[in-house]
Amino acid sequence: MQKLPKIGLPVIAGIFILFIFISKASINIGYGEAGVLFKTFGGGVVTDEPPIGEGFHIIAPWNKVYVYNVKQQEAFESKMQVLSSNGLEISLDISVLYQPLISELGLLHKTKGENYLNIIIIPQIRAVARSVVGRYTPEQLYSTKRDAIQNEIFEETKKVVENQHVQLNAVLVRDVTLPIAIREAIERKLNQEQEALEYVFRIEKSKQEAERQRIDAEGKAAANRILSASLTSKILQEKGIEATLKLSESPNAKVIVIGSGESGLPIILGNQ
Repeated sequence: MQKLPKIGLPVIAGIFILFIFISKASINIGYGEAGVLFKTFGGGVVTDEPPIGEGFHIIAPWNKVYVYNVKQQEAFESKMQVLSSNGLEISLDISVLYQPLISELGLLHKTKGENYLNIIIIPQIRAVARSVVGRYTPEQLYSTKRDAIQNEIFEETKKVVENQHVQLNAVLVRDVTLPIAIREAIERKLNQEQEALEYVFRIEKSKQEAERQRIDAEGKAAANRILSASLTSKILQEKGIEATLKLSESPNAKVIVIGSGESGLPIILGNQ
């Protein structure tokens, strides 16, 4: 009985050492993540093999794994100060959608590290945004060119970062803030332009209505000329006779004088 504790202590110690070994030699990669292996005695960061994928993995306890989020992520740059083409200060709110290239994750870790967002993407976005906005006036930034500016920032930033193991998915210009005086002046100008367009529209509509009435009047006049030319005295007499016959069939009291009207047409004298 006295030997049991002496035997149990080494067993417990062995289990404890085994537990530590397993905890040091295993790693669990979550969903949307990938790991970069660092071999302490084998050349450092592994760049010639695919990154470690999702799930449970056993590694040598003297090595280390750096876990990266490889899903699409968003970085928001608020109140970025830039200058327009005429030197006025503009404030931009920009969102960037990005993710690391999984196939180049080892190279990204080795050359840029885990803080690659602030090393690669944010500085380039700032530099490109200043360059692009500097090509436009405040009025263009405020109204007609926002989509063009957004596309230019995206395309130019993408060219810079695509060789740095990062994938840029989109750049979104959330807001453009101008000095109050400039914004009010632009809004007044836009309102005046809108009023001018409405005035031109009303004039054009009036012209079109006048043209429609002219065409309608000319059509009626032409129809009357054709009708007048076709109504000979013989045709009028024939129509008069037809009308007389129809009226004579009516039960109402009347007197019909044949041949007494103008051009020989009958005259109908009713009881009223």
